[in-house]
Amino acid sequence: MKFTIERTALLKSLGHIQRVVERRTTIPVLSNVLLSVKKSGLSLTATDMELTIVEVLLADIGDKGQATAPAHTLYDIVRKLPEGAQIAFDYDANAARLNLSAARSNFALSTLPVEEFPAIADEQLSHNFTLGASDLRNLIEHTSFAISTEETRYYLNGIFLHATKNGDTDVLRAVATDGHRLARIEMPLPKGAVGMPGVILPRKTVLELGKLMEEVADPIEVGLSETRVRFTVAGAVLTSKLIDGTFPDYGRVIPTQNDKTLVVNRREFSEAVDRVSTISIEKSRSVKLGLSPGKLLLSASSEESGTASEELAVKYDADPIEIGFNARYLLDITQQIEGEDVKLMLADASSPTILCALVEGSALYVLMPMRV
Repeated sequence: MKFTIERTALLKSLGHIQRVVERRTTIPVLSNVLLSVKKSGLSLTATDMELTIVEVLLADIGDKGQATAPAHTLYDIVRKLPEGAQIAFDYDANAARLNLSAARSNFALSTLPVEEFPAIADEQLSHNFTLGASDLRNLIEHTSFAISTEETRYYLNGIFLHATKNGDTDVLRAVATDGHRLARIEMPLPKGAVGMPGVILPRKTVLELGKLMEEVADPIEVGLSETRVRFTVAGAVLTSKLIDGTFPDYGRVIPTQNDKTLVVNRREFSEAVDRVSTISIEKSRSVKLGLSPGKLLLSASSEESGTASEELAVKYDADPIEIGFNARYLLDITQQIEGEDVKLMLADASSPTILCALVEGSALYVLMPMRV
């Protein structure tokens, strides 16, 4: 196997590949990337048995063949080579060494047998459709921050993607929750997604997909079944197992009777929350919202640090109310909301609050209060 490739293209691809590869694994070959050279070009494959990525690159092909190489080591080598370098690869099967050279640098990497690398099945998936890159990016960016990291509730460790209805309109909806906050966003249902099963995209898959889509404008092909999902992004194919679990009935936690409405400038609100919560050194960084007609008083206190408060002029004409929130959660949500103003719909100090843009959009957030 022989080929030559320009550093920049290879580095970008290895950047995607090496994130899939686990640094610690009980199966040694899973620490490696599979390099396959055909007439059509070079393909790189990595897998952790749950998530698989395949990227195809243009290269100057000498001899066809396959080899494996340590993914993280290869990435570090290519990263440190001079910009614009042409890297020549030559696999010595007898010595089980992958030789690479660029300018005055030469490396010989140990390899593992190609036969040990897991076979990647190209299975047929029951539903196939196309999403605009910006649409898929929206679904992910507006929900991924709310994915739970609590492994015991594994069914919350991802984004629930499903077809449903909003009134008479068919929509594709993404939902994530960690039990403290919930994020929901939707878009018109694409052709081919009608009747698709509701699936939970794992956190790692979501993160890698987000990285793959950076600077991508072309439409993204999506294929899915009840157990697997496949995203084709430019020259890369990301295939993943889905979380085998049942996502909770999130509709039950979205309140419908919140009768107190607060409208506040999103930037001013976010900056004030950030300033006031500085005084809270505990993990929760709690902040209290004291509402009265036309006025919002933000406050926080700490036995160690003291107190802080800030007053904002707002649109609010309901009964006075005091309610506490985790400041970090408030900031996460306000950063996702688009537009100049944010609207909060409240009931009382112990009930969940709805947050959304003032101009009704496709995104809605629910935040549980906390005692302060």
